[in-house]
Amino acid sequence: MDWYPLYNSLRIAAISTAAVFFLGIWAAYYTARAPRAVKGLLDAVLTLPLVLPPTVVGYLLLLALGPRRPVGAWVLERFSVRLTMTWWSGIFATAVVIFPLMYRTARGAFESFDETLAQAGQTLGLSNRFIFWRIRMPACRQGILAGTVLAFARALGEYGATSMICGYTPGRTATVSTTVYQLWRTGEDGLALRWVLVNLAISAAVLLAVNLLERREREGRRSRWR
Repeated sequence: MDWYPLYNSLRIAAISTAAVFFLGIWAAYYTARAPRAVKGLLDAVLTLPLVLPPTVVGYLLLLALGPRRPVGAWVLERFSVRLTMTWWSGIFATAVVIFPLMYRTARGAFESFDETLAQAGQTLGLSNRFIFWRIRMPACRQGILAGTVLAFARALGEYGATSMICGYTPGRTATVSTTVYQLWRTGEDGLALRWVLVNLAISAAVLLAVNLLERREREGRRSRWR
């Protein structure tokens, strides 16, 4: 059994999750502090990939990153690097798809933060950077960690956008999801089932981790109210 699809899926999921971790936190923090009218517009734009079909996301990425499209053609001409049909193309696809999960989870955590803690820090002369990293982030860590785990799990199972922008090449661009489809299409149901079981095991572990984080967050809230 060739384990390349699992390795490729894990590295794509890890890199895209690391990227949206910081981007999602940054967007969530400033969106939560924006005026209501602006917040509504930003929230709609940033959440859009969550409601779009993954194949539509993949198609839009192809329009931008294809070798004959504006961004893709410029990168190919300037750096001789293709942005589609390579393993790292999956990073673009999964990052766009999972960004709303990280963003909305982090925004919810920031909106539930007790602002009096930040105000108390300001009265003590603490900088905004110190307050963010040493007060706000620790207080919101359970929600942010839950969003990170969910984003990673979604990236690991992404198929629609990934298949359009990466394609399927064994040993080069294959992921777990695209491999399951290809094995089913060629009638190799036994191998397809093995990959399905691998995906199920990883997904179950991720869901258990999310439930554990949510339970700790609830217990932490109860302890603060006592």
